[in-house]
Amino acid sequence: MNTADAQRDLRRAYVGGGPGAIVSALVWFAAAFVEARHGIGPAFNVLFLGGILIYPVGTLLCRFLFRRDKEAAGNPLGMTALECTIAMIGCLLAAWLFIPVMPAHVFPVAAIAVGTHYLVFKTVYGDPLYLILAAAITAVGLVSIFKTVTIPGGPILAVGLIELTFGSILTRRAMRTD
Repeated sequence: MNTADAQRDLRRAYVGGGPGAIVSALVWFAAAFVEARHGIGPAFNVLFLGGILIYPVGTLLCRFLFRRDKEAAGNPLGMTALECTIAMIGCLLAAWLFIPVMPAHVFPVAAIAVGTHYLVFKTVYGDPLYLILAAAITAVGLVSIFKTVTIPGGPILAVGLIELTFGSILTRRAMRTD
């Protein structure tokens, strides 16, 4: 299987990656809700624990709602997204360390971790739209840390809105190409 075939297979199996981004957006929205009521620590717990559910819930949506078969056995790109997710988890643990010392940086660092993690999805799915998604989320984190502009709703809500928007676009586009 060449790279283009592997990417096409993953776009088919995971509906362009859109459902996963939508599930991730819902996790960020849940974290925003918890942060507004209970603070940064509990909200980070929601983000981290909810993040563990993104792949399985997204996959269930692809299989049952979108009726997609899993990717082809031996797809050489199949493990690539998981491998970059392991690095993202390491960065999220670094964000967690900020809770007692720099709580305002927790979610911006988490946004940078998630945003840069999306860069690999350009290779996984062969879709340059992931570069824009990665840049937008990473920019939210950077802007929030360096306070160059105020983000309405804060970084947690902004990341959720960005992922919901891109996830919807990716899903619609994948549905049209079938």
